[in-house]
Amino acid sequence: MSRKKGNQAPDQLNDDGALLTCTGIDMAYGPVQILFDVDFTVRENEIVALLGTNGAGKSTLLKGVCGLVKPTAGTVMFAGEDVTSLSADVTTHRGISLMPGGKGVFPTLSVTENLRLAAWMIRDDQERVDAARTEVQTLFPILERRQTQLAGDLSGGEQQMLALGSALMTRPRLLMIDELSLGLAPTIVAQLLEVVKEIHARGTTIVLVEQSVNVALNLAERAVFMEKGEVRFEGPTQDLLDRPDVLRSVFIAGANAAGGDGKSTNGAAKKAEKRTAPNAEAPVLLETIALLKRFGGITAVDNVDLELREGEILGLIGHNGAGKTTLMDCISGFNTLEGGRIILQDEDITEAAPHERALAGLGRSFQDALLFPSLTVAETISVALERHLESKDLIAAAFQLPASYESEVEVEEKVEELITLMGLGAFREKLTGELSTGSRRIVDLACILAQEPSVLMLDEPSGGVAQKETEALAPLLLRVREHTGCAILVIEHDMPLLRTICDRMVALELGGVIAEGTPSYVLEHPKVIESYLGTDDTAINRSGAAESKPKAKKRVVKKKASASR
Repeated sequence: MSRKKGNQAPDQLNDDGALLTCTGIDMAYGPVQILFDVDFTVRENEIVALLGTNGAGKSTLLKGVCGLVKPTAGTVMFAGEDVTSLSADVTTHRGISLMPGGKGVFPTLSVTENLRLAAWMIRDDQERVDAARTEVQTLFPILERRQTQLAGDLSGGEQQMLALGSALMTRPRLLMIDELSLGLAPTIVAQLLEVVKEIHARGTTIVLVEQSVNVALNLAERAVFMEKGEVRFEGPTQDLLDRPDVLRSVFIAGANAAGGDGKSTNGAAKKAEKRTAPNAEAPVLLETIALLKRFGGITAVDNVDLELREGEILGLIGHNGAGKTTLMDCISGFNTLEGGRIILQDEDITEAAPHERALAGLGRSFQDALLFPSLTVAETISVALERHLESKDLIAAAFQLPASYESEVEVEEKVEELITLMGLGAFREKLTGELSTGSRRIVDLACILAQEPSVLMLDEPSGGVAQKETEALAPLLLRVREHTGCAILVIEHDMPLLRTICDRMVALELGGVIAEGTPSYVLEHPKVIESYLGTDDTAINRSGAAESKPKAKKRVVKKKASASR
């Protein structure tokens, strides 16, 4: 991978051979300190996995390296040069590139415009720009098919591909990737693993922030693990598997069911084997009949029939762009239909507004948790409980009359109950805008549970959540189902999580159903393996027990499946 001399960083390295050295880094957002005396070193041509709990400061450290946020103390050395006080555009010219997690694209620009903007450093060399764009579109063919589409209209996984493609446009010397597997189907994760390995083989040094230790284990030989703004572990990635004191659930209570060895999948899997599936004659709470949704000439949802029974957990899987989130948007009322009907608890809600569906018992989460950034966690959950207030009289509230006071006390008790259930005690008084992606998702789930829905729809609940927290979601969701009796429709790319909690699964491709049945049946279906799962166990099993060797294990596809292809 050749670089223009004008964009090339100095060839000098530190005395210890490090390309990047962070020493004694303190960082803060206003009065809130995030990092505390962090030391972080990356050597030339190395892949380092930067792991940690949600809110540990991993993304903040990357922002400090590239100049988006200035450290309040400490120094950042890159290729022998002090870049601590340099702005982000200058560090980019030095050869540092960051692929941000979650929101790495410009939503109101098209795919082509995003890639053109990402090539700002080489804009005077049109031939190089065209070659870089062609390379990105070769790596991610879906981006070529979506090149005129607004980035904000892409699926979460497609936006992640566009963000990584944008970071590759100028072929940086140090590439920092924040959340590689976020929102991506197993086949795409497997593809990205190979892409990252190829980029590294061509001479690019890589820092990878990843919530899945299993995925990181496949790429990096050295890991740095952070918790609460401090480095807790540094060494071979493989050694993390033998550190249950480090790899543990921090934010979800009762989640460390794996035991002391840290290598068992988790206690929820055994519990799932013992539990009985909902009665086949249980009443149908949610039904979709021949749902049809088109965007221009593209059929996003193609005559989909679904049934979700009382107490049932139904998993919805499929490739990025298969129509999963669009289907949820149709059920929630955010998309108008070209055909079909939606029945919620024997009531036709096809023409109902989103808020009317919520009042009827439909709860919904989104890929990006939509919270009030200037409210604390406790205040945010309190707002979600507003509809359950017994007294909403303004005069009674102003004079603190008994009815209003007692109503507020009930809300406070419910807030405390949800904070305890979700393990959010440490964040009770923190602003939601200051929380990490994973922590916001947990707050979002608490807000949805506050609505006491009869049907709960979750869109990638493990996205951006640390691996141990993802493993902890299984027993948590099972407890939610047991305590509330609600039916759950969940979109998820983490197969161990789905296998643990789901009674049935439905696989989509190009907006249509290609397989439906028990988890074992769907996950062994030839079409599902070919279009969605692939054969890389690392990409499929992002949580749960990892292999003892940092090597991707290939799934054995049954002869019947091979013959059908």
